Amino acid sequence: MIQFIDTQKENLIAAMLSDKLDEENLKTVHERIHQIIDKGHKVDFYFEMENFEGYTLKGFWEDIKTDAAHINDYGKMAFVGEKKWQEWAAKATDFFTSSEVKYFDLKDKEQAKIWISK
Repeated sequence: MIQFIDTQKENLIAAMLSDKLDEENLKTVHERIHQIIDKGHKVDFYFEMENFEGYTLKGFWEDIKTDAAHINDYGKMAFVGEKKWQEWAAKATDFFTSSEVKYFDLKDKEQAKIWISK
């Protein structure tokens, strides 16, 4: 499930992720990506993961397609989580993109919000 968080930064997609993300969840994110890049901005992300279990198979596929199409449109990414595999996923994302990617433990989410807002 995705619960979007309102922010003051117009090129930031901020959301709380929980349970499993499905294809419809990812299509919603994709629409928001287009809203930002259509204004000529790079897209920054803040994802706070609590009780997050990953993706359904169709959700994972939708995420890969979206990232492949927009990888050069991404700016900074803050991943905030509670599990080691989430930290690993953030490091893998950093390896495959030219974006600045940082992982923060859930207890450090305020620090993550400051970092992504700059």
